[in-house]
Amino acid sequence: MHNDKQWQPEEMALRRRRSRRTALVVGLVAVAVYVGFILSGVLAH
Repeated sequence: MHNDKQWQPEEMALRRRRSRRTALVVGLVAVAVYVGFILSGVLAH
């Protein structure tokens, strides 16, 4: 399945952009869950 061709610079840039966007989305979801737990704890009292 793995091919050993050299990555083209534009292909690497595209992969880097996609992985950065994915990491940002995952981070935002994690922060949203964290804030949600804090708010639920605060509002429950």
